[in-house]
Amino acid sequence: MTRWAAVAAASALALGLTACAPAGEGGADGDVTLTWWHNGTGEPLLGFWEDVAAEFEEANPGVNVEVTAYQNEELQRTLIPNQLRTGSGLDLYQQWGAGELAAQVEAGYVKDISEDVADQVDALGGVVAPWQVDGATYGLPFNFGIEGFWYNTELFAQAGITETPTTLDELYDAIDALKAADIVPIAVGAGDGWPAAHYWYNFALKSCDPEVLQTAQAELVFDDPCFIEAGELLEEFIAAEPFQDGFLGTGAQQGAGSSAGILATGGAAMELMGQWNPGVMGGILQEETGDAEATPPEFLGWFNFPAIEGAQGDPTAALGGGDGFSCSAWSPPECTDLLNYITSVEVQTRFGEIGAGVPVTPGSEAGISDPNLQLVFDGLQSASYVQLWLDTAFGATVGGAMNEGIVSLFGGQGEPESIVQSMKDAAATL
Repeated sequence: MTRWAAVAAASALALGLTACAPAGEGGADGDVTLTWWHNGTGEPLLGFWEDVAAEFEEANPGVNVEVTAYQNEELQRTLIPNQLRTGSGLDLYQQWGAGELAAQVEAGYVKDISEDVADQVDALGGVVAPWQVDGATYGLPFNFGIEGFWYNTELFAQAGITETPTTLDELYDAIDALKAADIVPIAVGAGDGWPAAHYWYNFALKSCDPEVLQTAQAELVFDDPCFIEAGELLEEFIAAEPFQDGFLGTGAQQGAGSSAGILATGGAAMELMGQWNPGVMGGILQEETGDAEATPPEFLGWFNFPAIEGAQGDPTAALGGGDGFSCSAWSPPECTDLLNYITSVEVQTRFGEIGAGVPVTPGSEAGISDPNLQLVFDGLQSASYVQLWLDTAFGATVGGAMNEGIVSLFGGQGEPESIVQSMKDAAATL
């Protein structure tokens, strides 16, 4: 938890089932219906959340939980914003925090749950900061981790790579060695946009002093040269041709042809992705083989995005974030009760056991049974600074402009300077 306190700086940057009294949306018989949206479209998370909903219903007679999973980008960018604008029809929903949450709070869409989750906030510590605005709590995380390169240990050995890269120069050496062995070095789902953007994020993370990043997040100021340097480094990286053929049209996480599927099936040696990737790969293998018991590949290894020698960034810094839930402003009290249950030690321990992510409630880390998630957990503990995903940190307006600029650069249409200028222009509209 001490490592996660860095997120609090960057953002200034669980307990039992509770019986409920009827409230909120109800039928003639007084029943309460909670509408819950999340992004766990694949197993094991899909079934896990259904189980949690059923348990809550059983412990709270008269409460009905309608839980639905949606694809991440559609949920975040379209479904949730549109539904919140209606002022009804959504109670508990996926929340990524920071700038996006602040905009929802300003619009009056989110319930202040500070008093009802005070014990959880005390237990979670700094990791809850992205779900707070001006000292008030508007959501709680259930998962927090960092991203890095997931890699195929067998292909690394085949290419003669004996150590994982710790510097950018060493990463280039690994790319060259993989190419020499006729192995695609890196898979990227640039067709979905955000996986491409995360390369710029990491170059900025390792180029910029942490104080510069904190100031940029708090004040939306992007004058430091390190932001342009990040684009220049990305240009050089793309020019090295580390990615699979057709990477600009490749999706990230659905099917064998996605970047996750390419890594899972041995078509590339690496993919830069978050802590959820092993679970995604396991789901893809289940779909492709028809084997419901298929698991993530056994060849997986993990390493943090390498340091850049001579740069101002913290060489151990990590880029990360979490998944959480918020209650809409019009949700009944039972919504907060359900959120309390989701963040309980019992549920969080089981969440760790299924390998869907890294639990956040103290005492639940004992449930991390997946060796892949243990790699991420260890990496998180080794990071002296953790920066929240930049599009989340900067908010929808600036983050969206930033992502569009990065994707244009990825496609050979933009410039390093244009990314930063688009961010400044977007910030000026706020």
